[in-house]
This record gives sequence, structure tokens and C-alpha cells, in this order.
Amino acid sequence: MTPSHPVRVLVVDDHPLLREGIAALISNHSDIQLAAEAKDGVEAIECYRRLRPDVVLMDLQMPRMNGIESIQAIRSEYPEARIAVLTTYSGDARTLIAIKSGAQGYILKNGLRKELVEAIRHLAAGKRYLPAEIAGQLIEYIDQECLTNREIAILQATALGYSNREISSRLHITEETVKGHIKLIMRKLGARNRTHAVAIGIKRGIIEALTAL
Repeated sequence: MTPSHPVRVLVVDDHPLLREGIAALISNHSDIQLAAEAKDGVEAIECYRRLRPDVVLMDLQMPRMNGIESIQAIRSEYPEARIAVLTTYSGDARTLIAIKSGAQGYILKNGLRKELVEAIRHLAAGKRYLPAEIAGQLIEYIDQECLTNREIAILQATALGYSNREISSRLHITEETVKGHIKLIMRKLGARNRTHAVAIGIKRGIIEALTAL
């Protein structure tokens, strides 16, 4: 069913070229209209309050305030908000966090031409939108134990090559505590060793390959 008015979309991403590309794709469809653009989570909240768009396309990694924090803020103030995560990552950890934060859709940037319009229409109609590969990952990992924020920080530090002593100094905990966390991380991830745990963490989107602690 065609809506009585165009679906108004807020695009949130810190890359101007991506915002321009999305605007161009939207312009080809009379039932969808670009309401506004924002370059970070703070601007996204301000734009949402002012314009109340029908659908928000939200990047995850942005300066000042990231997408997850912005989703949580918008949904806490406006529970009816329809938000889709816009990301290059297909890792299950990001998917779960985004959905638990209130996102109803998940769009991979490399699939924009194929999925963008369908996703917007799904969300505007009150439905969820998850690509098949994302839905499959959710089913695969939904029952697995999630890492805590402290465990994620330790795994990230391990990925960056820090020793147990360096991690303990950075996080202000003892080396024994670090060792205990690493054992628990390996158990939760089903990893054979630290290197395997890091590889799993990157593959599943739990940590970044190259990100400062």
C-alpha cells in the first residue's frame, strides 16, 4: 500500500559522500523523501526532535556520539521511532547491540543499491528489516554468552598487542584479574588461545582490527 505522504528519512553518517549517495538513491522514488542529514549522533537527536522523521538511517561509528548511543537516546525519548542501522559491519555483536538498543533494521552499506528502498518501506510500514545473512548470524549466536564491556576492552587490548601487564596498567586492574578475564573470554568464544580469541572477536564484530583502546 502506498503511503498518503512520502516517507520522510533522516540520514545520519559522518561521511558526506555516503549521505549524498543515499540522497541520490532516495530521489529516484516519489514515495520517499529526504528530511534531513546529520553527521553525528548529537545532530541526529537534534534533527529527530525538530523534524520527527518517519525513518532514521543511523551509522554506528561516528564522532562525538556513536550510533548506538544515539539510538538509545532517541528511542528513550520517542519509543515509536523507526531506526535502521547503516553500517559496513556484519558482525553479530554489533547486530545484537543495535537491536537491543532499539533498532528495527540493519542495512549493510555495500548493499545500499539493492536494499535501501526496501528497508525504508519496511520500517515505515512498522516492520523490521534484516538481510538474510544478518538474520542467520543472529540465529547462530543468539544463545551464546555475550562478553562484558570489560572483557571487550581486554580483548581489544589483546588485539592491539598489549601484554597482560600493560592491560592491567591501562585498565587499573591486577595481572591476575586480566588472566582470569582472558580465560573466560576464550571459554565464551570457544577459542583455543588468545590469538584465536582475537580472530573470532574481529570476525564477529565484537572488536575492531585496528582501534585504540
